[in-house]
Amino acid sequence: MPESPNALKSSVNSELATLTLAAARNAVASGTTTATALAESYYQRIAAADPEVHSYLALTQDRALAQAAKVDAAVKAGEPFGPLAGVPIGIKDVLTLKGAPATAASKILKGYHPPYDATAVAKLEAAGAVLLGKLNCDEFAMGSSNENSAYGPVHNPRALDRVPGGSSGGSAAAVAAGLCTASLGTDTGGSIRQPAAFCGVVGVLPTYGRVSRYGLIAFASSLDRIGPFTHTVQDAATLLEVLAGPDEMDATSSTQPVASYTADLAKPVAGLRIGVPEEYFGEGLDPEIRAAIEKSLDALKAAGCTIHKVSLPHTRYAVPTYYVIATAEASSNLSRFDGVRFGHRSADSDTLANMYRKSRDEGFGPEVKRRILLGTYVLSAGYYDAYYKKAQQVRTLLTRDFLTAFTQVDALVCPVTPTPAFKLGEKTDDPLQMYLEDIYSVAASLAGICGMSVPCGTTQAGLPIGVQVLGKHFDESTMLRIGAAIESAQPR
Repeated sequence: MPESPNALKSSVNSELATLTLAAARNAVASGTTTATALAESYYQRIAAADPEVHSYLALTQDRALAQAAKVDAAVKAGEPFGPLAGVPIGIKDVLTLKGAPATAASKILKGYHPPYDATAVAKLEAAGAVLLGKLNCDEFAMGSSNENSAYGPVHNPRALDRVPGGSSGGSAAAVAAGLCTASLGTDTGGSIRQPAAFCGVVGVLPTYGRVSRYGLIAFASSLDRIGPFTHTVQDAATLLEVLAGPDEMDATSSTQPVASYTADLAKPVAGLRIGVPEEYFGEGLDPEIRAAIEKSLDALKAAGCTIHKVSLPHTRYAVPTYYVIATAEASSNLSRFDGVRFGHRSADSDTLANMYRKSRDEGFGPEVKRRILLGTYVLSAGYYDAYYKKAQQVRTLLTRDFLTAFTQVDALVCPVTPTPAFKLGEKTDDPLQMYLEDIYSVAASLAGICGMSVPCGTTQAGLPIGVQVLGKHFDESTMLRIGAAIESAQPR
């Protein structure tokens, strides 16, 4: 497949660029390498390559090497070790990691070091993972390009003059550049799936409630979800098995049983009914993306699946509905950042009201301010019923669209994004154009269903293309099986 002439070219530990989770763990378990040596190799590559990508905001070297030594001791002693033993993983900076910075890529949280681990982080470490550091993102996870970070944009390693997608751009870019074996991101309206598509990696959005949100700095609480970025679907299934399950610290986490995602990957896809939503293939879809997805559908058909056209009739309302609900919840969630308890406090204030106002004005970036203002407006007296209540009603209609479709088919296959990765700075002056990047992703977020992006080729210019697989609530197994079938059909 063609490669963009602007792709990252670093020869330092270049074998790490495609190292899978399974290969890393097996190498440590077999004694081919040690967890300590593997972690040090990644830090060398980060030092050499990340200045061009800017995926990391902070490194947690002391904690990572201490964990690696613990894994090495267990391997040497012949003691049991976890499914992620020695695997180097990066963490999006909206998740808390005890003792490490948690800025959410915002100036208002500069200097904040949380005293506890997020549940997802704790589960990774309990499984033997080595946590390399905190990854760059759009400020408070608000954005579709990772250009809203207060600490500078992330560059797409497949084409350094282009965006990696957002908001989890650092998480996708770090995996694509070989700066970690896998990473954690979050998805509120497409923030895992879109960066995965732009960077040519696998990204999974679990069903709402499947993975605990405890320790996640909230953007929109009814939408936020944590999920993995990996090189392969097999690796994504392994990580999701570790992350999934109930948590007494998160009342929204589900008690639904967790399937054996890795074992289920071995089941054939023959006989599965694949839905193709007609609303996702209309005007505005890049022809190269359309062709790549049609090729993936042909591969599924060859594997024994049947292809069916379905309709999601309320799709055109998804973007405005999302930007009412998400901004309303953001307005509420971000009210806690007031300069009193943690984070930035303005030094130039003579009254309590001025301190609140100036701390927030100095600490928040323009996109976060825009969304707070929008959210405050739609929740205000006289407008609540017209906007927020109406949006919640439309959300129900969008969810019913998916539930109806899933009575006819087992999963949906469609685009992730209307275009390949766009150039840095191309859409920053037009927020509406930026918001429309989410046109194929926000409906699944509103409905709470699971989804993923799987690489399915490149454009003639060498830019990655992703295909989106959407599954029923808590049916990640079927979604992953379809993703694996698409992946296996790609040229090696």
